Amino acid sequence: MKKILVVEDASALRRDIIEMLGYEGFHVEGAENGQEGVERARHYRPDLIICDIMMPVMDGFDMLRELRKDQHTATIPFIFLTARAERMDMRQGMELGADDYVTKPFTASELIKTVQTRLEKHAIVTEKAEKKMRELRNNVLLALPHELRTPLNVILGFSDLLTLDAESIKPPRISEISGYINHAALRLYRLIENYLLYMQLELVSHDRVQQRILRNGVTANPSSAITDQACHWALNPHAPTGARKADLTLNIGESKSLAIGEEYLNKIVEELVDNACKFSAPGTPIKVEGKQNEKGYTFSVADQGIGMTTAQIDTIDAYIQFDRDRMEQQGTGLGLTICRLLAELHNGTFTVSSEPEVGTKVTIFLPYAPEA
Repeated sequence: MKKILVVEDASALRRDIIEMLGYEGFHVEGAENGQEGVERARHYRPDLIICDIMMPVMDGFDMLRELRKDQHTATIPFIFLTARAERMDMRQGMELGADDYVTKPFTASELIKTVQTRLEKHAIVTEKAEKKMRELRNNVLLALPHELRTPLNVILGFSDLLTLDAESIKPPRISEISGYINHAALRLYRLIENYLLYMQLELVSHDRVQQRILRNGVTANPSSAITDQACHWALNPHAPTGARKADLTLNIGESKSLAIGEEYLNKIVEELVDNACKFSAPGTPIKVEGKQNEKGYTFSVADQGIGMTTAQIDTIDAYIQFDRDRMEQQGTGLGLTICRLLAELHNGTFTVSSEPEVGTKVTIFLPYAPEA
């Protein structure tokens, strides 16, 4: 039985609404003002709230503000009851997060239809979120253990070899083994760092205070930062994808300071260049380009690799990997998701254009830092 909270200071109207919804099979409770409504919502945990705007003690707008601050009540569907003279105020209500409104006077069928519609839409959204979490859990179970065990097995295996046979192993072989251990350790370190960053970005997605803290960074010379990071990752023979020196071309225009910390900008470039190297064959070009405009700076990383379908682009997310049966991949699928989350956190945009067997181009836009 769905639970509904009716917040209305007019006792007769409140009683009528409770009665008509009760006839429809809902479990309904009432409150006579916004303050009481907030308290009831926190304890009653309704599936939907119907609320008047003009009330004593606390009005409907302030009640909605309070509920949206609390993670336990932030997503409850919220319907305003409003007089015709108050309809201009509904823009404010929608900006605060209201889902719908019903204009007084209203009929029983009108109110019930609005309630049913909002509950159905909320159920669809909830199911999509739960499906996404199920897919995430399944992909984590498939990808993460493998990605953790692979470098750990290398580290354990070669370190055991050094421990047991150190006296009989010649120095050149020791140097080679040490290189394998170092390479595996770096891969494991990057995996852990990416996982921790992804979790941090997901946790702050609904915390505006923490978002402001993470946004408190500036890259003074983005052109230089992008160039250095792209070269470091693509030209480094010890990178997981190997050196791609001959394949990399840079066309990075100058830019003013960007409203993103340099460590986050470096992470975006690292992941995009690494993906381009990983999913394209040696000898094919990797292009890193950038230019500024009035509002900010746009840069892109393009390859001529295996590409993605439209459906795959639409489902880019953490721990989702494509075509693993066709191509061995190192990684968890976190890279593009981290890039998207970082761009959106800093009021930028993240777009992907791709075609199977033709290539992929990822474009990032980031706004300029405010001038001092």
